[in-house]
Amino acid sequence: MRIKRTIFLILVLAFNILKAQNPIKQASIQALKVAFITKDLYLTTDEAQKFWPIYNGYIEELKKVKKDSKDDVILLEEKSLTVKKKYSIEFKKILLSDDRANKVFLADRDFALFIKKELHDRQKMRSQRQGFGDIEKNNKPASRQTDY
Repeated sequence: MRIKRTIFLILVLAFNILKAQNPIKQASIQALKVAFITKDLYLTTDEAQKFWPIYNGYIEELKKVKKDSKDDVILLEEKSLTVKKKYSIEFKKILLSDDRANKVFLADRDFALFIKKELHDRQKMRSQRQGFGDIEKNNKPASRQTDY
C-alpha cells in the first residue's frame, strides 16, 4: 500500500512539474514516464533497478532507428520491430514472463497516448480561456449616451 502511495505522489508531483518551462518539461515528462511505467508494470525496487538502464538503452536505440530511417517508413517499421524483439528478450530476463515483457511496449504506448491527451486537453483549455477573454473584451458595456 505504501508503494502505491509513493507512486501516486510521484505521479502528482511529476504532473505538476509539467507546468514548468521547456527545459524542465523534458525532465518532468521523463519522471512522469518512469512513475507511469513503474506503476503499470508493478515493478519491485529490485526489478526497477535492473529494468530502467535496459529500458533507457531501448529508447536510445529506437531514437537512433527513427533518426536514421525517417524517410523510409517500411525500413523504420522493420528496424523498430527488430529493436523491440531484441529488447523483449532483455525485458523478459528481468520481468520473468512474456506477458510482463510485452506489457513494456503497451505501457510505453499508453504513456504516449496519455501525454498526447493531456497536451490536447491543456491546449483546449488554453483556447477556451483565450476565447472567453475575447468575449469579455468585446462585451464591455457601452458608454452611456445621453441626450442632453
